[in-house]
Amino acid sequence: MSLLEIDDLRVTYQTKGGPVPAVRGVTVAVERGQVMGLAGESGCGKSTIAGAILRLLPASTKVEGRVVLDGEDILGLSPGRLRAVRWAGASIVFQGAQHALNPVQRVSDQIAEAIIVHGQASEKAAKVRVGALFEQVGLPPRRINDYPHELSGGQKQRVMIAMALACGPRLIIADEPTTALDVMVQAQVLDLLTGLVRDLGVGLVVISHDLSVLGTTCDRLAVMYAGRVVEEGPSADVLARARHPYTRALSAAYPTIGDPAARFSPRGLPGDPPWPGDLPAGCPFHPRCPEAVDVCRTEDVRLRLAAPGHQAACVHVAAEVAT
Repeated sequence: MSLLEIDDLRVTYQTKGGPVPAVRGVTVAVERGQVMGLAGESGCGKSTIAGAILRLLPASTKVEGRVVLDGEDILGLSPGRLRAVRWAGASIVFQGAQHALNPVQRVSDQIAEAIIVHGQASEKAAKVRVGALFEQVGLPPRRINDYPHELSGGQKQRVMIAMALACGPRLIIADEPTTALDVMVQAQVLDLLTGLVRDLGVGLVVISHDLSVLGTTCDRLAVMYAGRVVEEGPSADVLARARHPYTRALSAAYPTIGDPAARFSPRGLPGDPPWPGDLPAGCPFHPRCPEAVDVCRTEDVRLRLAAPGHQAACVHVAAEVAT
């Protein structure tokens, strides 16, 4: 059994304008010691999946399907058991550490609180544990009594990672963990996360719009568009031999440093992803797709086998496999 199994997950937000389907039938799995990447533009449903895994979505949200963590059905847990699973079973590193940390509390107190509440240590032992966590994420223990504003962006992100590790979770979700960081610090944080997976054997889900980040970090990659996975497989294969036009467009959108052609003629996609509450007929990507054919306007293709362990939701995949 996989560490995390998401089966036909569907998430619908209730708004004044009516129901909005943000996630529409996503199925993915994460193994122990594996890094899974979720890629896609803003509004494709990546962070909604993270919220569904830990049941952090608004109470009015309709969540269907199955989310199974280490054999437990998360969507069916009682409030008491859910509190126990959060932090100790699965934890999250939020996108903006500055906004996730309490500005009027010392960072050590914020991390120790989770350890104490989950009954893993006394107050004194929890402070010792915080110092060890700081060393584990590459921060000097003397900084444990700092307030968030006394730390740099990269240091605050490391504090968030230490907090995510505080109760020894089996799964860590990192939602855009490097977006606000410079390139050097970004590389350090990514090395830290992947090193923790290797050393601790935990599962890691990394959410990002940056394929270059996911390509160097993840074992497997799932590319999302309009609330669905449109391509999924080994990250190296997905990036080197993308089968879906959207994946190829995402890869091409990043300029090559030092290449004048990339600088003066940037490539990308026109327009934006469709509003989840008003999806086009057929394949949701067809209005932006340079390879769309007539059938794309009427047929909403689901994932098809493109290569061993590699799937893509595109009409061209069937022809490719057949040949």
